[in-house]
Amino acid sequence: MSIAVAHLASRAVIAVSGPDWRSFLQGLLTQEVETLAPGELRFGALLTPQGKLLQDLFIAGTEDGALLDVAAADRDAILRRLSMYRLRAKVTLDAVDTPVFALFGGKVAGEGLHADPRLPTLGARAYGAREANADEDAYEAHRLALGVPGPADWGSETTYPIEANFDLLAGIDFKKGCFVGQETTSRMKRRGTIKNRMMPIVFEGPAPAFGTEVLAGALRAGEVLAGRDGRAMALLRLDRIADADLTADGRLVRVERPDWLV
Repeated sequence: MSIAVAHLASRAVIAVSGPDWRSFLQGLLTQEVETLAPGELRFGALLTPQGKLLQDLFIAGTEDGALLDVAAADRDAILRRLSMYRLRAKVTLDAVDTPVFALFGGKVAGEGLHADPRLPTLGARAYGAREANADEDAYEAHRLALGVPGPADWGSETTYPIEANFDLLAGIDFKKGCFVGQETTSRMKRRGTIKNRMMPIVFEGPAPAFGTEVLAGALRAGEVLAGRDGRAMALLRLDRIADADLTADGRLVRVERPDWLV
């Protein structure tokens, strides 16, 4: 099977370097960076102090620091927020013109490739010029087929990372100590009573509009998020979707729970 290579134009890169780069990121992100090795890729997030998702990001280790793979539309805002936290830390933050690529659709390995830490079947990411043979939409369809939510599903400052399955997709290190939003995130995990999670739903025809209610009979069971014909993500109440006939926009929908979501 030939490997698909897609340029992810929706992503951009911030280079982080300087003597204090590890301790700086360690105190901010949901992911452990003290042990990040050059060539290694980890997945994480920057949260609000209240523990809601502000930005997802990938952290790629380099010889002298790290690259942050972030939403291109929000890179300037992320830089401003990181600069706000910098204070006296000896850290350099630079927006760089490094393109982001996703490789997927088969066994992906090779020099300069970073295995996607969320799921092996997502493939790998690469930073730097490559020849593409697929578009970003093909990659998004691949991600959605695996039941993995993306930035279009959680927005900004509206969703807790556990609701977006970051705890199941290697996006939170609960042993690393403090980070922005850590108290709320750890409390939700510790109590073990997760009420809502993002899961894929399948249906006939085009996707219902973002925010459309998912109903279990007359009861609200969640809402539709981003999607395409026949399939979308939804934020669902776990106590209302078991053995229930679900509808959205007057149509039957079915939850297709991925194997990794246990």
